[in-house]
Order: sequence, then structure tokens, then C-alpha cells
Amino acid sequence: MACVQPLKQKTYHDARAVAEALTPSYPVYCLAPRVLEASARRFLEDFPGRVLYAVKCNPHPRVLQALYDAGIHHFDTASLPEIAQVREAFRNASAYFMHPVKSRAVIAMAYRAYGVKCFVVDHPAELAKVLDATGGEGVAIVVRLKTPEVEALYNLSAKFGAEPALAAELLRQVQDEGLRPGLSFHVGSQCLSPDAYAQALAITGEVIKKAGVEPHILDVGGGFPIAYPGQKAPPIEDYVQAIKKGIEGLGLRNDCVLMCEPGRAIVANGCSLLVQVLLRKEDEIYINDGIYGSLSEMVVARMRLPVRLIRLGGEPSAEMREFTVYGPTCDSVDVLPSTFRLPADVREDDWIEIGQIGAYSNAVATRFNGFFADTFVEVENGFPG
Repeated sequence: MACVQPLKQKTYHDARAVAEALTPSYPVYCLAPRVLEASARRFLEDFPGRVLYAVKCNPHPRVLQALYDAGIHHFDTASLPEIAQVREAFRNASAYFMHPVKSRAVIAMAYRAYGVKCFVVDHPAELAKVLDATGGEGVAIVVRLKTPEVEALYNLSAKFGAEPALAAELLRQVQDEGLRPGLSFHVGSQCLSPDAYAQALAITGEVIKKAGVEPHILDVGGGFPIAYPGQKAPPIEDYVQAIKKGIEGLGLRNDCVLMCEPGRAIVANGCSLLVQVLLRKEDEIYINDGIYGSLSEMVVARMRLPVRLIRLGGEPSAEMREFTVYGPTCDSVDVLPSTFRLPADVREDDWIEIGQIGAYSNAVATRFNGFFADTFVEVENGFPG
């Protein structure tokens, strides 16, 4: 995977300093390694187990480096390119193949070339594939359990996860094959209820009892939230306490490895996006990034993001107004579902810093119409506030 190096190998004070130094007419991702490292250390200190960063959330090399430097040496990977990126960048890091559906060739390559020993399955046919492709030596099989839909941005049990009865059967099969058995679940991305983990762990206990198998691994997945504008999110400590309480009655073996897979909660606040106003039409503005680029989650998840205006020549108006925001493509659907609250005199060539953009922005951006944000710089300070 190509490594895009930060521009000029320089660290700027903040996004305004980036605008002053570069006056960019293109979107710029402003990575704040110190913010990323602080978020990573918080998880490492608070979670009573192994922290796996979900690479899919933001795979940029500088993001992974910041998290590695902070102490995250375990990574939730979903494809061979993600596994290769982690293992080739950090030789002593561990990659876990957490995608429940994989090709035989990819399983074999992950196992033989990159030393991956932990695989997730949610169906007997997938278990058979992993056994066939690896031979089973040293392999841990984590059975993904379906959990009820809860208050979250995305229901991640809609596509994957075994019903409890099947999960118990799979656990027994894994043990009978002489492999290390494990259980996992994912309550959903941006989960706003710590009780969702308690509920999932209660179901986990029922599966363990029905299977009569003591898991070597228990993975509580991701879903840990951040507080986006207009949305209240409980603190991470509430989730950790719910998880601790939930595992108390499970009777887990002393050497059972407890794991989690945070993504958004670690990286969202560690990056902002600097965009430029291309045109203003009354209460509408056109900017150089949009729903086909870095801002797709604003549509898919109907979320708001914090914004601030940056003007280098003079002070903007103190009066604030709501503006409809259009992206740069020629597609008429390239419009954000929520407005930006900006100074009433916003104008062409102003810049707008969009905060909390570190999760699922550059990771899911397309190159539609030739527009693509691929410039990354480092800043000392993240989005203010």
C-alpha cells in the first residue's frame, strides 16, 4: 500500500497555520499525532484487556504510527492489504483477521506469509475453510455472535454473526478440532448505550454455558462512541464499567484474553479537514470536498461535524448564519444533509476547518469526477474545543 508522506515533513501549530503557510486550493487533512496518542493511551489505561485498533477506520500510515508509538501493538484487520500494511510496518505487531468471510487463498497467505493465527468465523463453512487453508496448527478461532440491534449508527449484526445456538455449536466444533476457541460480538458503530455491552455479555454467557466450552478469547468488539455536535455520548469509562461488570459472572478461565476493537473513539478527534469555499450563492456555499470524498459519513450516518471559518485577510462577521453546503462534483446529490453554521459574510477563498473527521473519511473517499483529498500535514493542536 502506498505511503503518503506528510507534506514538507513539518509540523504546523494548527489548521490556521496550515492555511497561512500553504494557502491551499485543495483539501488538506490535518493530523494531530499528540491527540491520537492521547486517545490511544486512554484506552490502553482504562480497558482491562488487549486493545486492537480497527485499521479500517483510518489506515493512514501516520495514524498507525502514532497509535503504535502510544503502545497499541495489536490490530483488527479485515483484508490481506490491511494485514500486510500492519505486519510490514511493525514487525512485532499482531494482526487479527476479524472479517467473518474470507477466501481460502487470502486465509492461507495471511497465515503462512504474515503469521496471522487468529481468525473470526460465524458459519461452519467458514470454519472448514480456515482449517483447510491453515491446517490448524497454532490457530485460534473466534466465533462471532449476533447481538440485538441497539442505539447505534450502524447495526453490525445485520450482515454478520451467528445466532446463539449456532455459536454454541461452532464453539464445540472449534474445541473438538483442537483449536483455541473464542467468542466475539459487535454491538454497532457509535453505540450510545453502555447497557448494550452488558446485554451482549449476558447472551455470551448463555452461549458459553450451552456450549460447555471455556473460551480462550473474548472480544467485545468496537462501537465506543465520541460526542458529535448535537449528540450526547456517555464517557468511555461507563462502557468499561459495563464490560467489567458483564464479565464478572461468566466464569472465564484465568488466562482468557479479553479484547476490544476501538476505531472511531480513538481517531475521530485526531484529524480535521481544511477545505476552501469555491463559490457563494446567497445562503449556499460550494466547497472543494463533499459526500463522494471525505464527508460521506455525514450522509450515511446523518451526523453533524463541528466547523470554524478561517480567513487570513480581516475578521469575519460576528453574525452567524446557516448555510447549505455543496461538494465539488457535478452530481446534484453532492450536498450535505445538514447545514454549516458560519459567519454571515463567508465568501469565496475563505477556508473552513471541519473537525472530528479522523474516522471513516480518507478511508472511504472515492475519486469521483477526479476530486480526491490526499494531502496530509501534521499539526500540534487538533480542532479547537
